[in-house]
Amino acid sequence: MNTGKRIRVLIVDDSALVRRVLTEVLRGHAAIEVVGAASDAHMAREKIKQLNPDVLTLDVEMPKMDGLTFLRNIMRLRPMPVIMVSSLTEHGADVTLDALEVGAVDYLPKPKVDLAATLADYGDELAGKIKAAAAARLQPVARRAANPPPAAGSTLPGGTVPRYNTDAVLAKAAAPRHFRTTDRIIAIGASTGGTEAIKDVLAGLPPDTPGIVIAQHIPKAFSTAFARRMNGCSPMTVCEAEDGQQVLPGHVYIAPGDRHLILIRDGARYVCRLDDGLPVNRHKPSVDVLFRSVAQAAGRNAIGAILTGMGKDGAQGLREMREAGSTTIAQDEASSVVWGMPGEAVAVGGATLVLPLREIAGKLLQLAGELDITRQRQVS
Repeated sequence: MNTGKRIRVLIVDDSALVRRVLTEVLRGHAAIEVVGAASDAHMAREKIKQLNPDVLTLDVEMPKMDGLTFLRNIMRLRPMPVIMVSSLTEHGADVTLDALEVGAVDYLPKPKVDLAATLADYGDELAGKIKAAAAARLQPVARRAANPPPAAGSTLPGGTVPRYNTDAVLAKAAAPRHFRTTDRIIAIGASTGGTEAIKDVLAGLPPDTPGIVIAQHIPKAFSTAFARRMNGCSPMTVCEAEDGQQVLPGHVYIAPGDRHLILIRDGARYVCRLDDGLPVNRHKPSVDVLFRSVAQAAGRNAIGAILTGMGKDGAQGLREMREAGSTTIAQDEASSVVWGMPGEAVAVGGATLVLPLREIAGKLLQLAGELDITRQRQVS
């Protein structure tokens, strides 16, 4: 972990233009120093030995040795924070998600070098990810295998992204005191490190778990592949949420990477609504938007969990859920890749419980069971 000194970055990309662009956009960030660049994995290996960088940006597709193979070698021989830089394609999405599974900290789409006006914003986003990566706790696949879970919007890169608050998409309102449904809902929000954290949680939940709605900061090009991947590793049925879709037990609904996911009640049913409104906290989907909607639609019948992630999106929303009667969970610092979002939630009083990742699935089941017992008592 870098402490006080400039963060030393090595850029690895087979495109000379991309190497030059990434170097230029980082030049104005005083906390970051680009110490070198490499056009392929073999050159990168030698420069890592010579320059001892703190963070690596790594192209997904390279000649001689692809980025994923090189990443596996890095995590085995010299673990270090790596940010994948990939194209916004289906193949790029799948390989990037593979990279996050292997141990990459974060990812960023390739810069749009033909849109010079947006490069400053891209540089700010890249710099933020580099700073978070330098402080991140590495989670290599070997460590995850040794600690399995119990059996129990993406930032908008390139372009001016105002910091609108949740009111810009969904007005704040008190949760109703009396609900026309007592069906339970679980809401989960995450960002940096979240794709793997969500997988760990979903893998530990049985197929009769209450319906789950998820906002993960992810580009649209990646969210479909992410939902498909989660469906393959979860006992529940996982899909990318669609507008008007009813939320059912045993199903998981992941926000598309370019829409806010909002939960509403339609009589006794919970329904997904997709909103193409302004980004909130620089993100669409926003965790704050999802959590506020769950607070308003489900209140005490909901459980909220905020997992690893950079920034503060979701902290106020989790607090609103707690104020509406929901039990809320924040992932603890030790198990988070980046303790930004859950840390902010704890700081503002949004978390009822703070738990390590390996305990969250079991606690969600326990809390859902307690809600079920309460419902049975109310009926009797």
